[in-house]
Amino acid sequence: MGLNMTVGVPARAENDCAGPARADLGVIGELLERAGAQQWTGPDPAEVRGAEFEMWGYSGLHAVRRLAVHLATDGRLPEPLDEGRRATDDPLLIEVYRSLPGDPPGPFDHLIHHSDCEGYYVPVDFARVIVDEKAPGGHLGSSVRLLAEVRRIAEALGLPEDLDPDSEEVVDAADDQDPAAEGWRRYGIESHDCLRLLEAAELSVATGAAIAFT
Repeated sequence: MGLNMTVGVPARAENDCAGPARADLGVIGELLERAGAQQWTGPDPAEVRGAEFEMWGYSGLHAVRRLAVHLATDGRLPEPLDEGRRATDDPLLIEVYRSLPGDPPGPFDHLIHHSDCEGYYVPVDFARVIVDEKAPGGHLGSSVRLLAEVRRIAEALGLPEDLDPDSEEVVDAADDQDPAAEGWRRYGIESHDCLRLLEAAELSVATGAAIAFT
């Protein structure tokens, strides 16, 4: 099983997901109100066609987050991961994972401070990630902020946002991580998952539906 994101409720998953999603709406509303953020109820499911986005496993998300912490710290991308090395072994990423979102917020807080397997991003613009044990996954993020943060990473990679993550070009780069490649192709997995995150965040903002990690 890998990490998937959904925006809205895909038709084939309505029976399984609609009940839990409705239950979470009340919790999300309470958390947004407590944080002084704009209220959000989500669109009518009948009016939004749900979509699923498959990430490059959990490791792909952590690899993108590794790029983010280095950009925030050094202002530049780190060297690509050596073969067999995991992003979660990176000392900078370990340090950030052990901390809470900053005050003032860091430049990539919504990307980094979120569960890697559950929880939501809602299309409401709020600066600080909401950290609360009532939130599914312990964190509630803004897909508006997520979109802006991932765009910064894509820009640093030189990654064209109109690339199709399912294209042969992108999949080949992710399958064959080549540090000698040029531009975004040096970071094939990270580029694939940046494109996936951009797709999900753009759809969330455009439709008013939440992103759910599953």
